[in-house]
Amino acid sequence: MLERKEKLYGFGHPLYRAYDPRATILKRISEEFSQEAGEPNWYAITEAAERTVFEEKGLYPNVDLYSASVYRYLGVPTDLFTPLFAASRVAGWAAHVLEQHANKRIIRPSAEYVGEPRREFPARERA
Repeated sequence: MLERKEKLYGFGHPLYRAYDPRATILKRISEEFSQEAGEPNWYAITEAAERTVFEEKGLYPNVDLYSASVYRYLGVPTDLFTPLFAASRVAGWAAHVLEQHANKRIIRPSAEYVGEPRREFPARERA
């Protein structure tokens, strides 16, 4: 991914130009879990990725980098990482929607819906 200049998930943040403070906490937790479990590999791999990306691109980790190793130590299946990531953000997303409606102003005008086009729904029968 570095060679192909692709986006590196788990690195960089639009607001935290240096180390994401949430990543600091998750890094510590990941290290503690690795020691408690007697299984240093996931922490070591994550730390090596952090070091390499910083040396190559100057990017700091964000909250997602160490959350993956923490999830792994907690026994969360890999295919649930993304749903767990999304679930943890639902409250914030909902707050943005409420704020936009209350202020009658879109917070993120650059967002563009790319899903299915609008379609008609059948009339609902009244009971």
